[in-house]
Amino acid sequence: MVGHSPPPFFKRGPAPRVKLAFFLVLSLSILISDINLRYLEAFRQGLSVLAYPLQMAAATPADFVRNASNYFASLVRLQIENKDLKAMQLEGAERMLRLEQVEQENARLRALLESRPRQQVRSIVAEIMYTAKDPFSRKVVLDKGAQAGIEPGQAVVDDAGVIGQITRVFPMQSELTLLTDKDQAIPVLLVRSGLRAVLFGSGDGLMELRYLAANADVQPGDKVVTSGLDGLFLPGLPVATVARVERDQAQTFARIPCLPAAGVESFTHVLVLGNREALPPRPPEPVVINKGKGRKARAAKE
Repeated sequence: MVGHSPPPFFKRGPAPRVKLAFFLVLSLSILISDINLRYLEAFRQGLSVLAYPLQMAAATPADFVRNASNYFASLVRLQIENKDLKAMQLEGAERMLRLEQVEQENARLRALLESRPRQQVRSIVAEIMYTAKDPFSRKVVLDKGAQAGIEPGQAVVDDAGVIGQITRVFPMQSELTLLTDKDQAIPVLLVRSGLRAVLFGSGDGLMELRYLAANADVQPGDKVVTSGLDGLFLPGLPVATVARVERDQAQTFARIPCLPAAGVESFTHVLVLGNREALPPRPPEPVVINKGKGRKARAAKE
């Protein structure tokens, strides 16, 4: 019949393009609001707590297979490893005796110089659960979070040197940004020359000393350690080794790639260092009185 409209059951509603435009505007509004107001931060932390049992359950089969393969290791291999460990233990005992002697001499020298011992900080052992999914960043997730006392900004090291810095903390997990990340930087000191610089991550597993003059006293093989000027990293921690120095007279700065000293890209357990003690306040600058100006003022009054 002419003018007959279909029953409500067959009505399709708005056009698909209208729906697409509506949900697109809604998504952009929520995204912009979250970036500016951060009102979904609590929701994300709660979601991470709910997803934690699922992550542990998903990792259980892989842990079972790995433990099973270790359990069925051959007896010959275990005997060889036991022999090597005994040899390493004897060598380590000799080094420990020499280290104790050096520590005693160092303590006597510090007492003579009336210098304070090195600052001690609290440390937390954590294990890496998985790598972040972003292919353009160098970040990993640790199995310890705010409940274990981890806070944003804390330094992370292994047995060889500095690995990175805590950038995000959840109740039971935390996010570690490696030093090789392209957005990470750390103030350092070259041991041989005493030159202070800033070490940046290059994003490809390496690091680079930037903003150093082309004639700077830097050589391949130089050891790079933390300077401690940022107030976060303890001074003297190994960071990297200079790989090569590319000097171009047409360029103002030299290009200096560095190799990480620690196992930045290959490790399982890390040590999270606690925050350093607050630095003492800067003493007030002395007031200098210009005697010449005082004489001129007295002469003008006369």
